[in-house]
Amino acid sequence: MQAHNGDTLIIEGKTVGQPARRGTIVEVRTPNGTPPYWVRWDDGHEGLTYPGPDAHVLPAGTSTPLT
Repeated sequence: MQAHNGDTLIIEGKTVGQPARRGTIVEVRTPNGTPPYWVRWDDGHEGLTYPGPDAHVLPAGTSTPLT
């Protein structure tokens, strides 16, 4: 997984009916764009995140996930 500042991180729900979490990547802490990321979540919280296999990145300004 690679990302840039301003991309959206989406973490899918782990159970049926659990909504996905969305947040904006405000800081990429590695030079090659790999995790960890500092994320501002849609609920207003911020934190350092190491996304797992249930996560994907939407580049800033798009609606198609990066693979």
